[in-house]
Amino acid sequence: MAILSGVVTALALPAVAQVDQQRAQDYFKDVQAVCEREGKRLWGMSMCGPMVIADLRTQTIATSQPAPEGPRPRLLGIVNAPVEWGGVTWAAYMWDTLVNASPRHAREVLLHELFHGIVQAKLGLAAQGPLPEHLDAMDGRYWLRLEWRALARALRESGAQRSAAVRDALAFRQARRMLHTAAAETERAIEITEGLAAYTGTAAAAASGDDAVAGALDLLTSGETGESFVRTFAYVSGPAYGLLLDASSPGWRQRIRNTDDYAALLASALTVQPTTDAAASAVRYGGADVRAAEEQRERQRQERIAELRRQFVDGPVFLLRGGGNGMSNSMGAVVIPDIGTVFFGPYRHHADSGTLEAEKGVLLESNGSVRRVPAPVRRDDTTLAGDGWTFTAKPGWVIREGSRRGDYEVVRQP
Repeated sequence: MAILSGVVTALALPAVAQVDQQRAQDYFKDVQAVCEREGKRLWGMSMCGPMVIADLRTQTIATSQPAPEGPRPRLLGIVNAPVEWGGVTWAAYMWDTLVNASPRHAREVLLHELFHGIVQAKLGLAAQGPLPEHLDAMDGRYWLRLEWRALARALRESGAQRSAAVRDALAFRQARRMLHTAAAETERAIEITEGLAAYTGTAAAAASGDDAVAGALDLLTSGETGESFVRTFAYVSGPAYGLLLDASSPGWRQRIRNTDDYAALLASALTVQPTTDAAASAVRYGGADVRAAEEQRERQRQERIAELRRQFVDGPVFLLRGGGNGMSNSMGAVVIPDIGTVFFGPYRHHADSGTLEAEKGVLLESNGSVRRVPAPVRRDDTTLAGDGWTFTAKPGWVIREGSRRGDYEVVRQP
């Protein structure tokens, strides 16, 4: 789950069937046992809390305790995220996410959202900021992948070898951030918000310290194959940095603040500085192969960006301004430099002015407050539609023509 500029991120998989009540209760019992075992070890408070699993298509749900009376939250079944229900914060999950996951990953997902819903707000460990769009560019991805490889080596080593690998990871991180002026803050905000939750899921779900390290190493390896790192990188970096801090700085969890930087904490704990020559260090981690792969991806990305620019920038669009809440699918998201990020797959956004539902592409501008969908066709004063999307205005709002021919926007009714 990620809440960034009012958007809840969910990674959806194809539906399988309605919620299996017995299997759902097995999930609840398993994670409850983990919560009770962990107690207050990680964060000084229990992570136990109410949980609900929902399937959007069949409208079936399972709850870990009796469901409140009254209407269900509208986000059930379309997000993995905390939701308010009956005056209580529940950890909500999509059935598809759990039923398609391995037992360990399902446990990690359950604990991840319990951290968001039960612990994070109470400790003030959340930060908001714009998306780190530089992580879709070639150099951003190149240095991030090398950082992950160095973190993996650090997790496998100890003593001086671990410190050397951490120095390399810090150097790769520094090289990436030197290329993009806002990189440090945009990355840091997501690492605090999502990295800590991912670390918690990995650390609490593991049967032992070695098992936690194995889980983090799996993430570091599989993470490199991701189509986009813009919103998902902290799910990979977070567990690695957290486990290295566990080994080098006992009590770091009680000291961390939402203004801290993961890597800076680790550098301080180990009393190390970044390696002086990041390019030379890259050789030790297969840098030439990584760069060749990223150069090939970059050529394909530029072709894709040109196509998306024609759809979402040059051609007629509907512009939806303002905040709100909803869900998007981060898989395969594409950044249009200096414009924003296009998200594909199921997209729902509930704004003060109305509801946007899309099954294909939605562009979220870099400022986080404007959404665009292409080729709008006006049905009436309150409804627009396009290829795979619809927008319905709420009472008191109307659709009007935009500043360019073919554009539309929604405004308050005069």
